[in-house]
Amino acid sequence: MYSDLKDQVAVITGSSRGIGRAIAERLAQEQMKVIINYHSNQQEAQEVVEQIEQHGGQAVAVQGDVSQEDDVQNLLHTALQTFGKLDIWINNAGVEKYIPTEKMTLAEWQKVIDINLNGLFLGSMTAIRYFLQHNQIGNVINVSSVHERIPWPGFTNYAVSKSGGKMFTQTIALEYAKRKIRVNSIAPGAINTPINAEKLADAANQKETIALIPMERIGKPEEVAAAAAWLASKESSYVTGATIFVDGGMTLYPAFAEGKG
Repeated sequence: MYSDLKDQVAVITGSSRGIGRAIAERLAQEQMKVIINYHSNQQEAQEVVEQIEQHGGQAVAVQGDVSQEDDVQNLLHTALQTFGKLDIWINNAGVEKYIPTEKMTLAEWQKVIDINLNGLFLGSMTAIRYFLQHNQIGNVINVSSVHERIPWPGFTNYAVSKSGGKMFTQTIALEYAKRKIRVNSIAPGAINTPINAEKLADAANQKETIALIPMERIGKPEEVAAAAAWLASKESSYVTGATIFVDGGMTLYPAFAEGKG
């Protein structure tokens, strides 16, 4: 669909499953070369690589913790050693876990901030420094969440990491716009991914979730990946500092539907 993406190179963090995997597979369909990053499950990552290669694409799996600077640098190093360049960096890796705030330990708080927010910083700065050093047009895409806007009790660290990521995205988009580097976010809502599988398998929980979505259905990872492909392409060349919500209208205050309130 986007011919300008052919032979471009992307690093996608947390791309062995879920939304990250869908983005990797979609960009490979666009004939891009992709670095598949995983934290611990090498088998899942290799399955993504094999799936891409079976359809004629090129991919490499690389283990790494996005909260560790050396690991993030290694993602760039692998992209350069394997494919010779970097065009797009996608910060997708993230974690969440329900913990009432009064029961949350500092270590539990820090783990989510380290991955979701510090990982966002490390990935973005690794890419931007490369783009600047090579006087190159650059593109950074951050995968956020509807909870950059919607409070989420029991997930305080997650919501804070995503709202912080929103301001980080906007700030560096402004800072580097003159250098021809675009920075944008995608904010998914309820998406049918492995992390949500157990919750959505319960009929009552699924009904409760759908009640929060004006479009009355759970989203697909491929729908998020479609937004990523557009942001990666020249079709979005005048877009920076934006958040695209892929949420079926979840951020539209569904309780006020039908003129209520």
